[in-house]
Amino acid sequence: MATLSYTILYVQDVTKTIQFYEKAFGFKRKFIAPGNSYGELNTGNTTLSFASIDLAKTNLKDGFIESSLTNKPFAIEIGITTDNVQEMYDHAIKSGAIAEMPAKNKPQGQIVAYVRDPDGFLIEICTPMDQFFQWKIVFNELRKFRFAPLI
Repeated sequence: MATLSYTILYVQDVTKTIQFYEKAFGFKRKFIAPGNSYGELNTGNTTLSFASIDLAKTNLKDGFIESSLTNKPFAIEIGITTDNVQEMYDHAIKSGAIAEMPAKNKPQGQIVAYVRDPDGFLIEICTPMDQFFQWKIVFNELRKFRFAPLI
């Protein structure tokens, strides 16, 4: 079985980006490599990693699209769960995040807000998915199948 181990974001300054995530979300630093080219944060089961733009350019010979606050966010987001979305949203903004969407209640039972980090990456701040709603989805999917009675 495969395991999602880490996500790497390509950033201008690895140290500054790690400092932002430490301050805004309380993540703990694993390490920053000598030369400020790569670093990792402890975030739970999946490591959030950062590589410098210069390092990333050595890995991708045809280049890539750099994240920037001057452009729309990419069609991907980092999801961070918390029990108090509004508090984390406000703290992230005070720590340097850029507001995208204030906290809203979603039909699936979550409270969700969006910010962007100083490099322009989109961050979803949300409550954990409601367990009742998850089971409701499973039940509704199972209802689509017609089971023969057991004899």
